[in-house]
Amino acid sequence: MGLGFVVGVFGVLILAHAAYSTVQYRGLLKIMEEEFSGPPMNVVIELLLGFVLCMWAALTAPGKFLSIHPYSEENRIVSLPASLDFMIFNHRGKALPLEMDVKLKH
Repeated sequence: MGLGFVVGVFGVLILAHAAYSTVQYRGLLKIMEEEFSGPPMNVVIELLLGFVLCMWAALTAPGKFLSIHPYSEENRIVSLPASLDFMIFNHRGKALPLEMDVKLKH
């Protein structure tokens, strides 16, 4: 578990706490028979902090990017299936004309 994952979990916990605080606040307002006009400022700050932490974790936790070049040695897993059973050539694309004479207007 890296730092990004731990920060992400902490961000999710902060967001969950903010949601719980909002539900509690609305319950308190119902008891006091007041109208709900919005969450308290500390809940809004919690939401923003949790959102920032989750975004930071989402951008840093996934790890390194893999190469997308077709002849790269890093991505030899990606290949065409060896079985031709799932290749379908009889589909509705055959109703389209073979050549399309489309001219672009300049």
